[in-house]
Parts: sequence; structure tokens; C-alpha cells
Amino acid sequence: MKHLKAINKYFWKYRWRLSLGIVFIIVSNYFAILAPQVTGYVFEVVQRYLGKTGPAKNHPEYDWLVNWFIGFAQQYQGMSVVALCGIVILILALIRGIFMFFMRQTIIVMSRHIEYDQKNEVFQHYLKLDTNFYKTHNTGDLMSRISEDVSRVRMFTGPAIMYLINLITLIGLALYYMIKKDGELTLYVLAPLPILAITIYMVNNVIHKRSEHIQSLLSDLTTNAQQSYSGIRVIKSFVQEEAMYGFFDRNSEEYKKNAIGLAKMEAIYFPSMTLIIGLSTLCTILIGGIYAIKGNHGENYVSTIAEFVMYINMLTFPVSAIGWTASMIQRASASQKRLNEFLDTEPVIVNPAQPQATELKGHIVFDHVDFVYPNTGIHALKQFNLTISKGQKVAIIGHTGSGKTTLAQLLLRMYDPTSGKISIDGVGLATMDLQQLRRQMTYVPQDVFLFSDTIANNISFGLNETPPPARVEQAARFASVEKEIQGFHGGYATMVGERGVTLSGGQKQRISIARALVKDPQIVLFDDCLSAVDAKTEKEILGNLGLFLKDKTAIIITHRIFTLFDFDLIVVIEDGAIKEMGTHNDLLSRNGYYTYLYEQQQQEREETTEED
Repeated sequence: MKHLKAINKYFWKYRWRLSLGIVFIIVSNYFAILAPQVTGYVFEVVQRYLGKTGPAKNHPEYDWLVNWFIGFAQQYQGMSVVALCGIVILILALIRGIFMFFMRQTIIVMSRHIEYDQKNEVFQHYLKLDTNFYKTHNTGDLMSRISEDVSRVRMFTGPAIMYLINLITLIGLALYYMIKKDGELTLYVLAPLPILAITIYMVNNVIHKRSEHIQSLLSDLTTNAQQSYSGIRVIKSFVQEEAMYGFFDRNSEEYKKNAIGLAKMEAIYFPSMTLIIGLSTLCTILIGGIYAIKGNHGENYVSTIAEFVMYINMLTFPVSAIGWTASMIQRASASQKRLNEFLDTEPVIVNPAQPQATELKGHIVFDHVDFVYPNTGIHALKQFNLTISKGQKVAIIGHTGSGKTTLAQLLLRMYDPTSGKISIDGVGLATMDLQQLRRQMTYVPQDVFLFSDTIANNISFGLNETPPPARVEQAARFASVEKEIQGFHGGYATMVGERGVTLSGGQKQRISIARALVKDPQIVLFDDCLSAVDAKTEKEILGNLGLFLKDKTAIIITHRIFTLFDFDLIVVIEDGAIKEMGTHNDLLSRNGYYTYLYEQQQQEREETTEED
């Protein structure tokens, strides 16, 4: 239960709805508890009509409203009184139903508002967390938390709270009037309830543990399914449908086995509650019957038995719902614990307390930068020093794993350096406003990601407002993808499949480039963004970039050498350190590692040309 304290802020936020809901629950149960008293009076009237008892008497053990009705009904005789009592019982049921409607409209609607707020809170926290968090947590688990776990918590803030208050109110009212009527009989009737309390305590401990385990298994199952959907093309191309189904089937079987085990426990639990209630009813009839036969508890004791049987039957659902309510609370506690673990995770990359809002010009300095990836321990950069002047076009070249992409990640402040400092225009990245920093840069990642949306919306994704169509078209033209977009059936309104699955690799890369260009920033980062395009398209894009990047600072990360683009500086990286640096001609004249890469690339192109 301690984990559920985290949602007290929502109860406070919706305190008026909760308060009204509690009032409606109390009022609905108040009118419900009057029906047994009216029924008891009916039995008394019938016995008197049959000559079994004496004249009418006062009933101090009844509610004042029932006593007022009895006083009114005494002006009638015989079956007229019975008919009148039937009408009153029907009216009481209608009034109770109206307040139960209001009860659900306040409590259940409140739970939906809380669910909405909590999902927003979780998603907002997702957006705050840094890149490293997503490298160590799988998507299926994150989806399970925002869907399954939040839904289980809603069952606590709505139905569980409603049934719990209903249970307390109805039991309290019933016990009050039962004790007023006959305290001794009440004691006998409630004798089985300690057994019920012990059973609930023991079973709920087991339910709580199993609920936590089941939630964990469900998270694994969701992850398995999500990865299969995302990698369906790989699965099909390697003919691994059967193997993946077997893996999913094993996970699903484990989840089913545990869920059925919990369901079996609950299947035994709820009938047990009904059995105990049945024992209470049996005690009422047996002991009440003995008292009525002996006649030492009054001549109208049959009416008392009728009232007590109705009280016990009224308590059947609330008492049997103790287990259900406790189960919902335990499951909600297990889910909220998972949510708290996530919500308590603080992002490593945060805005400084007093961020500097700087208009970037593009002078970038890496000063003795070291970086080790926290999740793998890979030493990606080692004492890295580099100065890039405003407006320079810089190529970062190196083989896979040399640390090229890490430079872009650090510049965007997806990570902070392990040691050293990175500054732009003399201002350290760690002191800048994080969102302002990223808004003034544009980035084309190595792993292209497109949203399931229109092409136009994918291109304009990085802007805060919808740009004019001409601006989107110009960006597509610079990225050499305009003609292909115009060839699509819907043009720029064509929907892109999940992660761009309906497009080719080259089309996805060029739309991603257009998305970067439409921002028109001062600093541009391209991370191996031409790997999926042919030589002709590459030539077009590089020619367009020459015009677009005029007066802008551009860092183009690549494993290939672009001879068609005039770079101001080429930096060759190996094992996280600068191996060579200079212009294209300078590096070729040194006959070093750059020359080796260049000659190897030329040889590969010649071999490809001969094959064609």
C-alpha cells in the first residue's frame, strides 16, 4: 500500500469529486438499509392481521424515517398497509439507484481523469529521460508501464475505492441497526467473520506476490511481440517465423500458467466468502428460530429474523467483494511500484539551474574530451581536441567504431563528456539551455527514423509551426527527393508506414535530410546520411548542399571520402583520437592513413565500374 501514496496528489486534485462520491455512497446505502426495517414492519403487520400478536407498538430500534412512515401507515388497515409498504420499498430502491448513478458518475469519472493525468505524467517523464536510459530499457516494458500498469492503478482509484467505501458504509450501517435490534443475535451472526478476516489477509499476501510476477511476465511478453512486429522483415527473410512463434509461445505459456494459478486462487477465494456469508444466514435462521419458538425475546421475533436475513443478504456482495477489492488494491500496488521505480529515475542530462540562452554562430571547440559509454564501458573518445571555425565545412572520417557518431551525440548533448569540455562560441554546452541548443542545430542520424505520418509532416517535424508548402518543397529539392515525392499517389500528403517501412532506404535517408534542411540552422550535423543513395543522387545532393551550407558550420560524418565536396577541414579518427587532419590535398600529400582510405575507395569504385 505504501507505493500507492504516490497518487494521493491526484485524490487531492479531484477532492470535490471524491467527496461528493463518498456522500452519494453513504446516502445510497442509507436508503438501502431502510428496506429491511420496512420489511420487518410488514411481517409484524401480517402477524397482527392474523391475530398472532398484539397491538402495534413503537420501534426505537428503527430509523427515524421508518418510524415516521410507520406512524403514517397506522391509519390504514390490513392489506392496504402491506401494499403501501411494497410501494415504499420500491421508492427506496429507486432513490438508492439514483444515488448509485451519481456515485459512479463521480468516483469512476474521477478515476478516468486520474488515468489521463497519470499517462500524461508517465509520457512526459519518458520525454525527459536521456538516451542512455532507452539503451538499457526495452520498448515493450515501457509500453507495458504506460498501458497495463496505469490501467491497474485506475482500477484502484475507481472501482476499488468505490467498493471499499461502499463496503465500510454498508457494514457500518447494517451493524448499527442489527445491534440496536438484537445485540446477542448480531454476535452469533458475525461469529464467522474473524475466519473471513484471516483468510483475506493470508490470501492477499499471495495475490500480491503473484500479481508482481504476472506483471513482469506480461512486460516480457509485450517486449517479445513488439520486437517481432518491428523486425518482421528480418524474421521473414531468415525464415524464422516458427522459431519466433516458439519463443513467443513459451513466454505466453509461462504468463498463462501464472495467470491461471492466480485465477484459481481467486476462484476458490470468492466462493469461500459466499460460504461464510451462508453460514451467517444459517446462524440467523437457526438461532432466531429457537428464540422465536421459546418466545423469550418478544412476540414479534419473526420480523427480527426477516430483517437479519435481509441484512445478511445485503452484506453478501460487499463482504464477498472484500477479496476482489483487496486483489485490485494489491495489483494496483504492484503496478504503482513499477511506475514509481520509473518515475523516480532522474535523467542524467538536465538543464542547468540558470541556463544561458545563446544565439549560436558556429565556432565549436572540443577541449581534451574523453568519453566512455556508461552502459557498455566503451572508451569512444580519448583526449580529443578539435576547433571548428564559424562557417567551416568539416568531414569526420573513420571506420566503424572509431568514435565519429559519438561526436554528434556529444554536440547535441545526448551525453556529457566523461572529462574535458565542449563549447560553442565560447559558451560551454553544459551551461546552455538544452532545448535552445538543439533547436539551433539540425541533425541527420545514421539510423533514419520516420514517423507514421505524411511525408510533409515528416519533413516539417523539427519546426514548431507548420511551414508553408514552398519551404517543404525546397527542402525536398535540396535533398534530391522532390521528383520521387511528386510521383507518389498522394504527393506530399502520402502516408509513410511505421518507421518509413513503405519507402526505400535511399528515400528514407533523403526525406531525413530534407527534415534537417527545412530548419535552416547555423550548425548542421550529418551522420553517414548518404550511405543508401547511388553515386548520381549523391552527386546531386552534395551539389545542393554546397549552396545550402554557405555561411553555415557543417560537420559531415562519413566512412567514405567525398571528392565532389570542397571541405575546409578533413579529420581522420581512429580509436577515438585524431590520426590525421587537413585539407584533401594536404592529406593526400602526406601519403598516410587518409591516402590509404582514398586509394582503397578508388579501387573499390573501379572494380564496381568494371562489373557494371
